[in-house]
Amino acid sequence: MKKQGMFDTIGKDLSAGLVVFLVALPLCLGISLASGAPLFSGLIAGMVGGLVISWASGSQLSVSGPAAGLTVIVLNGITNLGSFDIFLVAVFLAGVIQIILGYLKAGIIGLYFPSSVIKGMLAAIGLILILKQIPHFFGADDDFLGDLAFNQVDGRNTFSEIGYALSRLQLGSLIVGVVSLAIILFWERPFMQRLKFTKVIPGALIAVLVSIALNMLFSQSFPVLTIADTHLVQLPDISGPVTLFQELRMPDWSGLTNPAVYTLAITLAIVASLESLLSVEAVDKLDPHKRRTPNNRELKAQGLGNLVSGLIGGLPVTAVIVRSSANVNAGGQTKLSSFFHGIFLLVSIMFLTSFLKLIPLAALAAVLLHVGFKLTKPVLYRTQWKLGMNQFLPFIITILAILFTDLLKGISIGLVVGVFYILKANYKSPYFFNKEKHSDREKIHIKLSENVTFLNKASVALTLEHLPEESDVVIDGSQSTYIDYDVLESIENFKTVAKEKNIHLTLIDIPSVKTVGMH
Repeated sequence: MKKQGMFDTIGKDLSAGLVVFLVALPLCLGISLASGAPLFSGLIAGMVGGLVISWASGSQLSVSGPAAGLTVIVLNGITNLGSFDIFLVAVFLAGVIQIILGYLKAGIIGLYFPSSVIKGMLAAIGLILILKQIPHFFGADDDFLGDLAFNQVDGRNTFSEIGYALSRLQLGSLIVGVVSLAIILFWERPFMQRLKFTKVIPGALIAVLVSIALNMLFSQSFPVLTIADTHLVQLPDISGPVTLFQELRMPDWSGLTNPAVYTLAITLAIVASLESLLSVEAVDKLDPHKRRTPNNRELKAQGLGNLVSGLIGGLPVTAVIVRSSANVNAGGQTKLSSFFHGIFLLVSIMFLTSFLKLIPLAALAAVLLHVGFKLTKPVLYRTQWKLGMNQFLPFIITILAILFTDLLKGISIGLVVGVFYILKANYKSPYFFNKEKHSDREKIHIKLSENVTFLNKASVALTLEHLPEESDVVIDGSQSTYIDYDVLESIENFKTVAKEKNIHLTLIDIPSVKTVGMH
């Protein structure tokens, strides 16, 4: 089977990159504000994520940029150091540490996140996106569009904010939001998807353009419906490349003598690395082609991104699940979509700021509502329930923990629950490996042992990843009394990879993931 080239899907990637750009723009600005950093620093980080990390990373679909999960660390870091320019030194050093971690092969930890916890994270992000966008949809929320924290700066929380928004509903924003969401859903109808132009022009772009036109109509003919400036995209004044260059900040290298800078750098490196590994693991599960991101390369790519971002005045960057999910949902196929979103960020802030300031946040909230629903569909909950308590409990506890705390705390709680079930199973050697050479093709026989637990997931995944192309592979589970669901999922994903690598795969007594989910 012929491998698909990167530029074979340039139309889909261009379209997806545009959608990611529309989502990323207000997120970058909002995270800057929440972090107490210069407004432009979030945009720089977003551009670095698209223009630098997309090429250095081995992930085809993840998108990197400033992360909402780092806002508290960044805010405290800037406050404690007393200067944003000294803070940039910590960002630079965090990048160096991440690169070192990549070479030390610390990325292996990414293979030890249980599938149920990762799926719980995706579902939780979906729920939070829906709950957080409802107030913006109503035109009654002053928190930034990408805020994911349960407790908000304004003293309200995720749930009380919805009640507050209902009491201050802005009819103009609601009309724009409903129309935008209707356009996005209409664009996905099967008869629309058969039309050629829908493959290149995303529904989100049409929704945004219509929302601008609607608000202009309101201001001319129905002033009472006009959306307030506070509920439009807010941008710094940039009038071209010269102004852009003037906005760049350089690190204050005198910070190298401050021990607090090194403490902050280590903290940023660890938290950003964990969030990135979690995100790429989650995106790999969303990838229709089931491609797997090399974790150590991802650490190096994120390190390079933070090194560059710190040098030119940007916030710390990570792989981020909201933008990555939007990329998958919009039909992105390769890393070109992330690169295009970086190009759009760069071009737009140099030449299109006056136009971008016309975009209602209600239209962008509609885009994120759609992404959120895709991440937390009811069928996902039913599937996890059918898999049994050892999969469902870590899944649902992860969702609740993230919903009421934050991403990393919630994941940690979910992991503790997952580990409890892991320790109930016996750890044994997962397989016996036999390889023979016959004519031009290698014949490889992998016989699984009696008990194959989640602890064996990394070993099995790496073995499958390194199987040679053009070979005959037999995976034999005839002697196994228990094969963990995560291992089965790795084997299931390998079916897609095997076809692309021209591997003839034979499975003996290996239950399918769908069959397991039925019991």
